[in-house]
Formats: sequence, structure tokens, C-alpha cells
Amino acid sequence: MPVTRSPHPQLYAARPTAMPARFRRQRVLLVGCGDVGVRVAKLLRPRMRLLALTSSPARLGELRALGVTPLLGNLDQPGSLRRLSGLANQVIHLAPPPNAGEADPRTQALLHVLRRRTPAQALVYGSTSGVYGDCQGEVTTETRATHALTARARRRIYAEKSVRHFGRASGVRTSILRIPGIYAPDREGGTPHARLLKGTPVLQPQDDVFTNHIHADDLARACVAALWRGRSGRVFNANDDTCMKMGDYFDWAADVYGLPHPPRVSREAAQSQLPAMMLSFMGESRRMDNTRLKKELRLTLRYPTVQQGLPG
Repeated sequence: MPVTRSPHPQLYAARPTAMPARFRRQRVLLVGCGDVGVRVAKLLRPRMRLLALTSSPARLGELRALGVTPLLGNLDQPGSLRRLSGLANQVIHLAPPPNAGEADPRTQALLHVLRRRTPAQALVYGSTSGVYGDCQGEVTTETRATHALTARARRRIYAEKSVRHFGRASGVRTSILRIPGIYAPDREGGTPHARLLKGTPVLQPQDDVFTNHIHADDLARACVAALWRGRSGRVFNANDDTCMKMGDYFDWAADVYGLPHPPRVSREAAQSQLPAMMLSFMGESRRMDNTRLKKELRLTLRYPTVQQGLPG
């Protein structure tokens, strides 16, 4: 049967089915294209048109080599973000808040520009497990109220609320990943090896805290899964199945590397020996439950425990 063509070629050419393939692909915008963002890009690039916001001209070539279209802009300079409006179908936001204050103007600036035109269909935001504060070793699900103990975590709570409000107001399907310690043998600073070489102490068993982990590759896969499968406004604990106290983790890692176990000290002694950032992690104990991650996002972890992921 002969195919009937439109008598108006210009109208026929405007139909989506006649558009070049590169315009028919979904466009994904990566905001915060560091180590995890690069891993996300490698997962998506065969199927999606990828764009990445960067404030560094030096990274333009690196991103192009990954098959990503770089966009120069700075979350601290809202005027530089105008071109992001209406540009992407999906957004993965992994950029951290500023290092000071109680708010997150970077996330606010991004959401403001995304509102200006037809918003994206979905947005995934990478938060931190620190929003829970100290759970005293209890199993922690996403229904637990947030109780941040640090300004760093309070900035993340602010960003989470902004993302949720954006989703309700715009109809964009938003997902929030609460991320613990990220590790990977091929990630800069992604193993405890350097810390073990320094002999940095850990807490004695009676003072020790539970710690949570996620391999960087599994985190990237969680971001992609949330992009397509996350229910609107849903929060996910993005951690693996490891259930270890911090000192036990470093003892085990020392055995893997053939290094001495780190010295054990009391919490009181740690106050005078360790920097404030490290002490903040030693002051929070929780066992994060990842049932929602595995059931709702249908994510099968490649590295369910650090024992499988750390040796590389």
C-alpha cells in the first residue's frame, strides 16, 4: 500500500518521527559531574544524550571525550545557569552545598532556572545519610525523622526540602538518595589505605559506632535506577548490606592491605587527636536499611558488602 505524504513538506518535517535521531533521544543533565557523575555518564551514554554542567573550562575536553556535552556555568553564579532552562528531560543533581551557612543556595539556583520553562520529567538529588544524625546504632529506615547534628547535614536537609517542594509545585518526579561513605579502589581517596598508613586511631570497641558504605559503581547505578523507577517524592537509603562498626572495618581493611591494625583510643582521647570532621563521623552510629532501594528501584548490588568491593 503506497505511503501518503503530506502535501506540506515543511509540516511533515516538523513531526517528531522525522527528526534526527540525536534530537529524539532523552536528554539527561548531570549537575555535579565528579567521580560518581562520570560513572553515571558511562552508564547512560549509549542510550541518552548527556549534558553536564561544569564551572571549570579545564574539564571541557575531558567531558567531551566521555561523550558528554559540557555546559559552562556556576551554581554560585545564578546568571550563568539560564541556558539550562528547558534543556533536559531528566536531571541528576550531585553537586554539594556550599561549605558554610544553613541553606543551600546552589540547589535553589538550579531549581529556579529549571522552573522557568517546561520542567524536566524527573530529578534525582544526591543527599547524605548525615541528615539522620546519631541513631545510636539503631536500624534506620527512610521513615525516620531527620535530626542533623552538623551544619553540613542541615544544609542537605534544606536542599531536600527544596527538591520536594519543587516536585510538588512543578509535577516533576523527584527522588532523593541518602548516601553514606562512598568507596571504590579506583576512586581518589576511595579506600582507607592512606589513613591506615598514617596510623590514624579509631575508637575502642565500647565507644565505637556503626558505619555505612556504598561502592561508587553501585551508587551510579542507584542514580540511574531512581531516574526511571523512583516514585515521586520518594527517599532512598543508598547503602550496601555491610553491617560493621568503624573500627572493625579498618581492622579488616588493614588485613587486606597487610598493614598493622590502627590504634584504638577512647572517645575522650579521640577529641584531642582527631580533626573535627573525622570526629563528627565518629559521633553518629546507625545501621541503614536499604530494603526500599532494592525492592522499589529493583537494584541488585554488584558489591553487596565492602568485603566484595574493596579488594578490587
